[in-house]
Amino acid sequence: MRSRLSWSLLALLAVCAPLEAAHAFCGLYVASGGAKLFNHRSQVALVRDGDHTVLTMASDYEGDPQQFALVVPVPVVLKRGQIHVGDSSLVASLDAYSAPRLVEYDDPDPCPMPAVAYGLAMSATRRLTSSKRVDVIAEDSAVRVEARYEVDEYDVLILSADDSGALLTWLTAHGYRVPMQAGKVVESYLKQGMKFFVAKVDLRRRAARGLTQLRPLQIAYDSPRFMLPVRLGMANADGPQELFVYAVTRQGRVEPVNYRSLKAPESVEVPEFVKGDFASVWRAAFDQLVAKNGMGVVYTEYAWDMTWCDPCPSPPLNRDEQRALGVWWLDEPNASVFVTRLHARYDRASFPEDLVLQETADRTNFQAKVVVRNEWQGDAKCENANAYMRSLPARREREAASLAEFTGWPVDRVRTRMGVSTAWIRPGESMKPYNPAEWWSKLWAK
Repeated sequence: MRSRLSWSLLALLAVCAPLEAAHAFCGLYVASGGAKLFNHRSQVALVRDGDHTVLTMASDYEGDPQQFALVVPVPVVLKRGQIHVGDSSLVASLDAYSAPRLVEYDDPDPCPMPAVAYGLAMSATRRLTSSKRVDVIAEDSAVRVEARYEVDEYDVLILSADDSGALLTWLTAHGYRVPMQAGKVVESYLKQGMKFFVAKVDLRRRAARGLTQLRPLQIAYDSPRFMLPVRLGMANADGPQELFVYAVTRQGRVEPVNYRSLKAPESVEVPEFVKGDFASVWRAAFDQLVAKNGMGVVYTEYAWDMTWCDPCPSPPLNRDEQRALGVWWLDEPNASVFVTRLHARYDRASFPEDLVLQETADRTNFQAKVVVRNEWQGDAKCENANAYMRSLPARREREAASLAEFTGWPVDRVRTRMGVSTAWIRPGESMKPYNPAEWWSKLWAK
C-alpha cells in the first residue's frame, strides 16, 4: 500500500516517498465544533521580536514514519539548544483560537414584557458555535555536516554546501529522493549563505517514548530577515498549496511585504442553515476569493491581542502555552502578545519568491466570521409580531443574496437550502400571526 505524505511547505524531501504524493497539512477547526475547513494544508507558527525568531513546524505526515524527513533552509548553524520538539497541541490550540468563526444572535421577542418595553433595551443573545536509516554518514568535500544532534525522537543534521549539485547528490546518496526542480531553489539559498536543517525520525527512540504522532519541530535563531522559505516546498508540490501562518509578535499585526494582502470577509450575515454546514460554506467562500483575486494573495483571517477574544471559539493560549510556543518576553513589564493569522493559496507561478513579512504597529482587532440571526419563534401577542413577520421575507432574500455572493452559489440553490418559496415564505407560514380583537370588544365586558 502506498503511503501518503502530508507535509509542510517548508519541507523539501521525504525519504523513499513517492514524489506525486506530496500535499500540505490538514486540520482547521471552526467555531461550530472542530470540523475541518481545508483538508490539505501547511501550518507554521512564527514568533518574532526584533531579530529573534522561533519557528514551529506542525507536521501531519501520514504513512510509515521511517519515510519521514524534513529539510528546511536556515540562516545559521543551529546549536543543540536552539532545537526543540514541541507539544502537538500548541499549533492546534493556536489554530482553534484564531479560526474563522460562526456567531449566532437570537432575534428579540417583538412583544416584550412591560418592564423591558419601558426603558430597558433588550440585547440579542450571542452564542458561539461560533527510507532506511543511515547510521554512518560519509563526509564530502563539497558538503559539510556542520552539526548533528539527537533531539528526542529526531536525528538532526545541519548541512552546508558549496553548490546545489553537490548537496542534492549527497542527499540522494544518503536515502533522500530529490525532485529535479529543487536545484535552482537550493542554489539560490546557498548563494544567500543559508544552511540546511535536516530531521529524520529515530524509530527506536520514538517507540521508547510511546509516541504515535510526529510532534512539531521548533527552531530558534536570530536573523534580520523576517521570512518563510516557502519556495523549497513547491519543488515537490503537485498542485496549489494552502499555507497558514500564525505570527506572534509584541507590537501588532503582521503583513506580507512582497505579496498582495487582503482581509477575509469580516462579518457576513447568512441564513440559519449555515450553522449545520459551516465548513463547506467557508471553503466555498475562500474558493470564491481565490477566483476573484487569483492565487498568491495573502489573506488576514485574524488579528487580535492574545489576552482575550470576542467571541471566542476556544480560549486564548495561556502563559505556559505562549512560552512553549517561543514567546520569550512574557516576564517583562507590560508584556503584550499579538497574533495574526494569515492564509494563502498558491502555486509556483503565483509565489515565485519566499514570503517576506513585517510587523506593524496596528493593533486593531479583526476576525473573519459569518453571522446567523435566529428568527424569533414565540407566540405572537401584539401587533409588533405582525410587523416582524412581514419583515422576514425581505430579510431572508438579503441573507440569501449575501451568501450567494460570499460563496458563488446560485441564489436558487441557497433558497432551496433555506426551505422557502420564491416569495421567501416557509410552507404554512402566516405573515399575520396575530389577530387582535376589535378595539371596543372589552370595553363593557363583565
